[in-house]
Amino acid sequence: MVADDGRPDPADIDADAVLQRAGFDADESVLTRRQAEVLALRERGLRQSDIADRLGTSRANVSSVEASARDNVERARETVAFAEALSAPVRVEIEAGTDLYDAPKRVYDACDDAGVKVNHTAPELMKAIGDRAGDAVHGREVRRRLYITVAGDGKIRVRRP
Repeated sequence: MVADDGRPDPADIDADAVLQRAGFDADESVLTRRQAEVLALRERGLRQSDIADRLGTSRANVSSVEASARDNVERARETVAFAEALSAPVRVEIEAGTDLYDAPKRVYDACDDAGVKVNHTAPELMKAIGDRAGDAVHGREVRRRLYITVAGDGKIRVRRP
């Protein structure tokens, strides 16, 4: 059922079922059960105030739990990216102040040295770097140092320290 404002009715969402379908395991996750529940309900369109009512807490508490959960997810992503970077055969550092147009040549040269093929044209590579770097790239300017890794299969990853 849908509420008058077009949002799902909080009573119609079974958080346990959502977590089970997503394969959530509290013993293996970086998220607490409560954090996972709040994220699941938010992803289903519930407002923080609806979740607070449902959980018998304040909206401020839900906001805090959600912020902590999103921070934990981002840290987990960074940890995975770091672990992948350690084993990547190609690692290129792009310093702040570098013109983004110079990045593909540096990546291609490093890939050639390592015998790794990148399946991106220079424009595609610049777009991928710009998209994945977020606010570290503005226009053509790299504003914060970036680490670009290329796996043996040619998959690129961009990390911001």
